[in-house]
Amino acid sequence: MGYSSAVHTANETSLHVSPDIATVRRVGIVLFSGFALPQAAAIAEVFQSANALTESDRRHGIRYRVSLLSAAGGRIDSSSSVFVWTEDIEARRQPEGFHALFIAGGAGVNNALHDDGLIAWLRRTHPRSELVFPIGEGRLLLDVAGFRQASSARRHGERTGDIVRTAADSNPSSASTSPLRHALAVVEEDLGAEVARQIADWVAPSGDNRFTAIVRKNTSAAVSEEIKRSARWLESNGHRPVSINEAAQVAVMSERNFLRRFKIEMGVTPSDYLLHVRLDMSCRLLLESDLPVDKVARRCGIGCGGRLAKLFRKHLATTPGEYRAGKRL
Repeated sequence: MGYSSAVHTANETSLHVSPDIATVRRVGIVLFSGFALPQAAAIAEVFQSANALTESDRRHGIRYRVSLLSAAGGRIDSSSSVFVWTEDIEARRQPEGFHALFIAGGAGVNNALHDDGLIAWLRRTHPRSELVFPIGEGRLLLDVAGFRQASSARRHGERTGDIVRTAADSNPSSASTSPLRHALAVVEEDLGAEVARQIADWVAPSGDNRFTAIVRKNTSAAVSEEIKRSARWLESNGHRPVSINEAAQVAVMSERNFLRRFKIEMGVTPSDYLLHVRLDMSCRLLLESDLPVDKVARRCGIGCGGRLAKLFRKHLATTPGEYRAGKRL
């Protein structure tokens, strides 16, 4: 999944969609300091993608205006150390509420539970909003506001029923009431199954991650057999310490020539390719197992959980734990 359209590291972004056709539906995502980025970003991307897909087709007649909201507004930090720009929840008092309101989860929820202003706002806004969905620990905020699951189950699930299929088809292990699937269900009801299916393919692809395409390039016809052989060797041995000289020997080249040829044909250096292999392995192991992050790192040749977390923040703007939770939505 890509987060660049919703948030930017070290940049402040307010996420809005300007209406250019008749029906504008408001979608709110309530955030707090220490919120979990991947889930919130995925929700935002669903509605942004819906706008992009239907921009040139006015037959649909619906646009989404997505707002990132927080109690105080301004710049807040996620648990991934990525900052986002938010609107003050009290800045616009609109009696009609939201078409869909999502309440973020994350490690910072314990502090948010003591924010009287946020809780009071939820109490006022929940009844005025057509659909309200908690994301993970966001359910605790709704509980404190007086909307426990038992009394709000219909509101949280009334749209999903049989129409929530798109994400589940590609990921059968997904929880049937995940916020991502709720967002896709809202889009499906508003804009049709085909639009929702296309968005599901973009936002929740079946198992692939951003490193997979790089790793798969070794199958390209433009790559020589020697470099393909060395790339496959790096993939097979990524779980252990390896040297560039070993990979060069597999290609039957001098180390200098191997480095030059590999970069030209694969587009990355052998060291970077090995890192992509290990990150690809890590992403898949995080999704396919319940192993602790430290053990995932060791099995993928990365050494320790701390280094894996650092690499995830750098390349995916998230943590291994949040990646696992977000992809299992």
